Amino acid sequence: MKTINIAGVPEHFNLPWQLCIENGEFEEIGIDLQWTDVPEGTGKMCQMLRDKETDIAVILTEGIVKDIVAGNDCSIVQVYVESPLIWGIHVVANSKYNALADLENTKVAISRYGSGSHLMAYVNAQNQNWNTENLQFEIVNTIEGAVEALTNSSADYFMWERFMTKPLVDKGVFRRVADCPTPWPCFVIAVRNGFLEANEQSVALLLETINNTTIEFRNIPSIDRTLASRYNLKSEDVKEWLSLTKWSQKPLAEKVLNNIQNQLFDLKIIDKKGTFAEIVKAV
Repeated sequence: MKTINIAGVPEHFNLPWQLCIENGEFEEIGIDLQWTDVPEGTGKMCQMLRDKETDIAVILTEGIVKDIVAGNDCSIVQVYVESPLIWGIHVVANSKYNALADLENTKVAISRYGSGSHLMAYVNAQNQNWNTENLQFEIVNTIEGAVEALTNSSADYFMWERFMTKPLVDKGVFRRVADCPTPWPCFVIAVRNGFLEANEQSVALLLETINNTTIEFRNIPSIDRTLASRYNLKSEDVKEWLSLTKWSQKPLAEKVLNNIQNQLFDLKIIDKKGTFAEIVKAV
């Protein structure tokens, strides 16, 4: 049995992995898959890959592209979710800010530097024609940290996946003022290069197994009820999310990578661009 360590956010996107683990599907192919939930998100997972605390990460595309360009010795082996991530832009419920335009030159709560919440603040600012050099950040680590920061006014707004944040909106903790979809596929699977070189066959088997599940995922009986109960979501929200979400079983295309890098470069998030061969590996 080959032990493989994998990390991902404890969110609805990763239920296919949990179901495969619970059903013993990885064990059937000789893999003991050890999953680690990382509520801090992409910035933390990039560090885990660098520190060899995980072999694989299911991670936001923009964050891992940025970190590979910055020297993280890993590669993207596949797109996991093809559709955009819909980032909700949230303020505390009693905030004086009522519209997206009101948030220009205010402070944004982010999980950490290099995270999706950090990088998408730049994308949103560019979309609104704000001066990105005026962006101010408050590191909050987790969604709970964001609640605290917005409540005590150490930050003014918070960007996080819309459906995972919806329970806080429904409870009257947050108010959502706008959405900001990613202009690229949202999640990819990244593997440490040293691990990939030594275990390419195991990684290929792992991808085949998860892909078989994601192809059929939305057709699993009562999957909407399973998602709702596990992630504290309303059934109607889950149905909307499922209708908007498209999993992928394909590698990241060079054209898509070029688009991502061009946008990150224009936003001054990266100061150079990597080659396709440096960032993407076929398995």
